[in-house]
Amino acid sequence: MSSKRIFVFPGSFDPVTIGHRDIIMRASRNCDLLYIAILNNVNKKGHFFSLEDRLSFLRSMTKDIENVRVVSFDGLLIDFCRQNDCCCIVKGVRNASDFEYEINMADINANLSAHSVDTVFYPAKQELSHISSSVVRELIHYHADISSFVNEDVIKRLRKM
Repeated sequence: MSSKRIFVFPGSFDPVTIGHRDIIMRASRNCDLLYIAILNNVNKKGHFFSLEDRLSFLRSMTKDIENVRVVSFDGLLIDFCRQNDCCCIVKGVRNASDFEYEINMADINANLSAHSVDTVFYPAKQELSHISSSVVRELIHYHADISSFVNEDVIKRLRKM
């Protein structure tokens, strides 16, 4: 096992928001290496942005954070953790229902890892707690202004669609 503190922040990031960026910034201060990991679920259709776009958005958004690596993975998150010596899974929670769902997932991951991988919860800052990827996708659908929710790369990509 690595002596480095390696965390993973998994998600679909469809699209990545400024709320995600805040969690990434905060988590990156508490570890040596932070993987931002997008599950490459080939069975799931209906992502708004392609995997390549989402990887690109995240890489651009985190290029100034030295200890962040943006990757995609297949399979179980806990297998990714084992393969990359991750000791902690990072989860952002905006409200009680997010926490209720994520605490159950944390229990499952703890059991699957024989309790060698912890889950760390970062509560959303109050001023960001209303932002979610699903809300952004709905705003995009209605051609609303999303500039206060996402970075410029997402907006530029939308203009090309």
